[in-house]
Amino acid sequence: MRGVLVGILVIVGVAAIVAGVLYLTQPAHSLPTFFPGYAAHVVSKHTKRGYAGIALGAVLVIVAFVVALTGPRRRALS
Repeated sequence: MRGVLVGILVIVGVAAIVAGVLYLTQPAHSLPTFFPGYAAHVVSKHTKRGYAGIALGAVLVIVAFVVALTGPRRRALS
């Protein structure tokens, strides 16, 4: 169960980082149409959304790392 949670956190975190980079590098009219903030005739970039996406992605990846390293451990049979 823990592995599934870590996998989901990593996938969502990486997707958020990719979306943040897209927001920072692409003008609003070049974003995919399903992205919030898409506007057909606007040439500005969404820097706040870009930074927020990167920050959220980094937090999710860090949480995945912490979840993977903490928690109950299996005891070795002695």
